[in-house]
Amino acid sequence: WDNADFSRGVGTTFYQEFSTLNTAKPPFVRDVEAKVRRYMRSSYSAAWTLKITWEKAPVYSSWTDTRKTITYQAVLTTDGFRSYILMLYQDGGMQWDYTRLAATNVLMGYT
Repeated sequence: WDNADFSRGVGTTFYQEFSTLNTAKPPFVRDVEAKVRRYMRSSYSAAWTLKITWEKAPVYSSWTDTRKTITYQAVLTTDGFRSYILMLYQDGGMQWDYTRLAATNVLMGYT
C-alpha cells in the first residue's frame, strides 16, 4: 500500500492488538476465527490477532484529489503454529482513480 499518502493530514491509520491466549475472546476475534475456519475448512483458535485499519486513505500524491479515498483493513492472526491474514475492503470504498496512477499494474492486497 505504498500508494497511500497521508502527508496532507487526510485519512487515519490505527491498529488494535488482541492477545487471547488465556483470556476471553471479544466478538471481533471470534468473527476472525469463524472466517478462518470457513475459508480454510479447518479448526482454528486464535492466540493473537492484530487489526490494522487505513481509513479514508488518499492516493499518492494526495495533492491531486484528497476526496478520492479508500478504507481497508489487514487482520493478522495466529494460533502460534499457523498464521493467516484477512484483507478487508469497504464495500464501494475504492475511490481511487487507478487510471490516473503513475503505475498501471495496480494490486489490491499482497503477493
